[in-house]
Amino acid sequence: MFSLILDGSPLTLEEIRSVAADGAAVDLASAARARIQTGRAVVESILQTGRTIYGVNTGFGKLAEVSVPAEHLAQLQTNLVRSHACGLGDPLSEVESRAMLLLRANVLAKGFSGVRTELVELLIAMLNCGVHPVIPSRGSVGASGDLAPLAHLALVVIGEGEAFHQGERMPGARALAVAGLEPIQLAAKEGLALLNGTQAMTAVGATAALYAEHLVRVAGMAGAMTLEALKGTPVAFDERIHAARPHPGQIAAARFLSDMLTESEIRDSHRTGDPRVQDAYCLRCMPQVHGAVLGVLAHARQVLETESGSATDNPLVFGSEQPGEGDVLSGGNFHGAPLAYVFDYLAIALTDLASMSERRIDRLVNPDINEGLPAFLCADAGLSSGYMIAHVTAAALLNECKVLAHPSSTDSVPTSGGKEDHVSMGMTGALKLRRIVENLEWILAIELLCAAQGLDFRLPLQPARQLQKAHAIIRSRVPHLDADREPHPDIRALAEAIRGGEFQAICL
Repeated sequence: MFSLILDGSPLTLEEIRSVAADGAAVDLASAARARIQTGRAVVESILQTGRTIYGVNTGFGKLAEVSVPAEHLAQLQTNLVRSHACGLGDPLSEVESRAMLLLRANVLAKGFSGVRTELVELLIAMLNCGVHPVIPSRGSVGASGDLAPLAHLALVVIGEGEAFHQGERMPGARALAVAGLEPIQLAAKEGLALLNGTQAMTAVGATAALYAEHLVRVAGMAGAMTLEALKGTPVAFDERIHAARPHPGQIAAARFLSDMLTESEIRDSHRTGDPRVQDAYCLRCMPQVHGAVLGVLAHARQVLETESGSATDNPLVFGSEQPGEGDVLSGGNFHGAPLAYVFDYLAIALTDLASMSERRIDRLVNPDINEGLPAFLCADAGLSSGYMIAHVTAAALLNECKVLAHPSSTDSVPTSGGKEDHVSMGMTGALKLRRIVENLEWILAIELLCAAQGLDFRLPLQPARQLQKAHAIIRSRVPHLDADREPHPDIRALAEAIRGGEFQAICL
């Protein structure tokens, strides 16, 4: 099995998924071990001199001016973890919890955090042994990092809190013991090093963004199916149009749609004698909108992958060529602004993608504009309602996306007695993004359901070759709608097919 070697370098979204979702093994690079030891030696050396270091021998936040005696430094770090474990709400998923462990271990592997090697090794061992901290999803304002979520992760490291192991929720100490691991007693600086960082928002956002990359391709496939069912024209996807406005995403989306629509009997049937020269925007402008979403996703990927290999705690430890010598500098790398902005940006873009899909669904079911298809895609319309309410559900999901697309990064609530007076709300942005991605999956499932039904009514004419494959997958999951039945299981089945990658070969 693939093994990921952590050395503090940026991780790709695929590498994060390989560990978080696919269970790839993790190890620590030898060069990273040396850097970690160098950073720790700096902390130990400074402590011996009695020099004051924020969060090492002082209180935290507003209490930074309070000195802590040497005999209480270990207790200070344990108290920090306990006091900050104030998260609420449903826990993050197992994949997100694993991503947090991976990201935190990788950041510590850079050697700027002043921790001991055994702390990083324990995080990696938890990953490899399947010990996943229970991390409540609410409670982070995104500066000084994701304090509450990371505190719940750190609780398990010290043998407290709760964890999942082999699907069972149990006390953290028991989870470690069952996996053959032992908790660690935190040394000076280590509690702060575990808590200061952006790994919760990065984990949630990276998982959502990677899946969104898949969904934008599914949206292109669904849009192509809808265009065929509505007897639309692929002329708007001609490469000459897009070369005249050469945004890379737009060109890629147009090429994808053109490939989806080759060798179509439906297109050939109305190539001549059709008075319509252009389609509605939700069909004609798919390259422009879908392509713009691809551009936002590319930017989001760049930010997330950079963050995965960034030192985001405070203070940071910088070694020197002389053993034990170096600097400990306080800064603000824990501030989640770069992530918060991109989550809001992506939330807006994906909501617009969902809006395009909803408009296409309406054109499929609406008898006033659906190009001769039966009303609500049901042959016995009137006695049966067909997919009337499937469209209503899509509209409801879209409305929720629009509400969630309101940016969280424009808000800031001062905390810690005014010391931490500007925060990113990046975790809120990540959670909103995750929900929008979930809603988009449902909306695309509804479009696929309706588009396949529309193609059925064009038989014996066949759609494009690639769309025949997509139609076959849909019909392997959901039969043609002859008379009213509960749509929920059909929509859920197609959402599961999207999530399970059943359309992936078509959408590459």
